[in-house]
Amino acid sequence: MFDFRPDPATPKPEAYRQLLDAAEALTAGEPDAVANMANIAALLWDFLPDLNWSGFYRVIGDELVLGPFMGRPACIRIPMGQGVCGAAARDGRTQLVEDVHAFPGHIACDSVTNSELVVPVLRDGATVAVIDLDSPAKARFDRDDANGVEALARMLAGRI
Repeated sequence: MFDFRPDPATPKPEAYRQLLDAAEALTAGEPDAVANMANIAALLWDFLPDLNWSGFYRVIGDELVLGPFMGRPACIRIPMGQGVCGAAARDGRTQLVEDVHAFPGHIACDSVTNSELVVPVLRDGATVAVIDLDSPAKARFDRDDANGVEALARMLAGRI
């Protein structure tokens, strides 16, 4: 049984370092992308407070297709470039959104979500997936969160 949760008083940069270490331990040597995404979705869900969704969308052709996740049922397919996830995938850039209701073209898969962090997973310069984190709290995510999940995405690029 794994228990990777940091002490709640741990500063965010250190907590994300611990998360990266845990993700490394969970995925090292495992060649199955779905298994790795499933474990990381669960790790993020367990590790980060104030989430209502954590998981992956995979790039399949010209759309994003739902991958392993934790949380309520979600949109299955998202056209490339649409919504926060589609924008991150199309542009290959992190989307840090304090208020999703103010994001042009936001796709409301869960009406409880108020803020979102979406980080592309890039392999050879192309987006292969996105890591999506949703929260019911406005402005839940900050630059420390983005930096931490970007480091996770870089580590996972060859494992998913």
